Amino acid sequence: MSTNQKLRVAVVGGDGTGPEVAAEGLKVLKAACKLENIALETKDFDLGGERYLKTGEILPEAVFEELKTYPAILLGAVGHPDVAPGILEKGLLLELRFRFDQYINLRPVKLFEGVETPLAGRGPKDIDFVVVRENTEDMYVGMGGFLKKGTPDEVATQLAVYTRKGCERCIRWAFEYTRKRNRKKMLTLVAKTNVLTFGHDLWWRTFNEVARDYPDVKTDYNHVDACCMWMVKNPEYFDVIVTTNMFGDIITDLAGILQGGMGVAAGGNINPEPGGVSMFEPMGGSAPKYTGKNVINPIAAINAAGMLLDHCGHAQAAARVMQAIQTVTGTKMKSQAAGKMGCGTTEVGDLVCEAL
Repeated sequence: MSTNQKLRVAVVGGDGTGPEVAAEGLKVLKAACKLENIALETKDFDLGGERYLKTGEILPEAVFEELKTYPAILLGAVGHPDVAPGILEKGLLLELRFRFDQYINLRPVKLFEGVETPLAGRGPKDIDFVVVRENTEDMYVGMGGFLKKGTPDEVATQLAVYTRKGCERCIRWAFEYTRKRNRKKMLTLVAKTNVLTFGHDLWWRTFNEVARDYPDVKTDYNHVDACCMWMVKNPEYFDVIVTTNMFGDIITDLAGILQGGMGVAAGGNINPEPGGVSMFEPMGGSAPKYTGKNVINPIAAINAAGMLLDHCGHAQAAARVMQAIQTVTGTKMKSQAAGKMGCGTTEVGDLVCEAL
């Protein structure tokens, strides 16, 4: 490897156990970069519940402007017990996704060696697919309102918004990803065209039009309810799934449990454009009850660090991390549950570094 490779990463530990798992992800990131001769530059950013409670700030403009200079963000977790639900999620997580136009949410669903799945008789060869979720439209745009709020006649509306541009850029990216992944080369659209006959008809038509440009990729369709059923019954069937923001949010949590839980699952919020800022995070929440106890599982955050490396063009370093994770889950850890791993949070990070 050449010695002139560079990587700049912004680190947002966030709330609860977020800083603990982010620290282990960063530890492994540093070790992998050293082995691959990648010049790594990182900076910690103080964002989350504590800052909000002290200052009333969620994402100050000056901090956002600085984050814009980093190609990648490694996030720990957001969510504070003293902050009302929705404030940090909307003001920080969704704000970053929307303002950085991270229109791809990438969720690899891979069962690692040694990790338990609730599916009887299934192993790593059975659970290995990817969900590509549109990340900037649907019900998450915040359009809607109340009429006669607080009265017996109250009306609430929450609008799902879909654009041709939003559908097409996500679908096209998913086709490219399926081609590059080069497994079954099958892309499954998950929607609800039989009931959501406007927005999801747009998805269906766009999917079929874009498919003409990818004759080497097999196409498939599932209604979202059927997808949930098949994901449990025959997870080995899937290769890559592309879906809407809302449905993607739901099915990736189901998928996360299939791959061993939120302590293992990681995802990327990606802006694929040149100069785009992308953010990688473990799927588990801030788990405040475990804060400071050195018992939380950092595998998901280390997994996120591996995804970050791959996205930033360091495929060999990413492969090292993914292999090291599976060595540790397969031979060193008793469980993926917090407090039952057989080792502490920091020790798991050390073990992955040793396995690199």
